[in-house]
Amino acid sequence: MGRQAAEAQDYEAIAPGSDQLARRVLAMVDSPVAWLGKRVRIHRLETDGDAEWGEVMDRLAATSGLQMDFEEAGSVILQWEKTEDLSISFGAGARPAEQAKNEAPF
Repeated sequence: MGRQAAEAQDYEAIAPGSDQLARRVLAMVDSPVAWLGKRVRIHRLETDGDAEWGEVMDRLAATSGLQMDFEEAGSVILQWEKTEDLSISFGAGARPAEQAKNEAPF
């Protein structure tokens, strides 16, 4: 399954307003720098609504092996230990982040 098809399946169950935020978070988590350091800081933008932010944070909190540290400025730091077990899902099908990292972007 290509990356776009996997992403489309992952976003089916997420609220429409959360789609852009979920895509931004997954792009940040999938970045090579994040995988090397096993951490990423997600900044909350002024355009991120309370409901959308809460929904995405709830989905992240339900992810096994992912530690979340909330900062006073409104951002959150995500950290993980084992990359082979990390799977972040924003919809019906889970997408292993390591698998997504290795797939072609087209």
